Amino acid sequence: MDETSGSLQWRVPAGLPAAKLAGAVLLVALGLLFADGDPVRVAVAVLAAVALAGWAVRDLVAPVRLAVDPAGLTVIQGFAGRRLLPWSAVETIAVDRRPRLGLTSETLEIDAGSSLHLFGRYDLGATPEEVAAALRAARPVS
Repeated sequence: MDETSGSLQWRVPAGLPAAKLAGAVLLVALGLLFADGDPVRVAVAVLAAVALAGWAVRDLVAPVRLAVDPAGLTVIQGFAGRRLLPWSAVETIAVDRRPRLGLTSETLEIDAGSSLHLFGRYDLGATPEEVAAALRAARPVS
């Protein structure tokens, strides 16, 4: 969480894009190492690496996923765009917990009526529960 000029921001953890880029390089290396001359294996490894690298680039270009200020919430939209959700448009702020494979995943859900915005721990750099509490505290009382 960053506090900048009266607003709070949540961003992708700094090491995550580097890990994704390292994974992309590893995919290409493994694809070349285990291809055995098969161009399809190399192509699949390269395509997967390009997708992973594109995901890392998004983290570098638009690291801030969610911000809050007195006007409302600013959420990421599309690849690297931003969208302001005025407080009047925000219907609910909730945390969805789901058990899966012995682990519990948490997702921050911001329901703005015509749109639903979902954020995980690695989008925010904090637990969804902490962010939900901060958003509820920042919401003006009407």
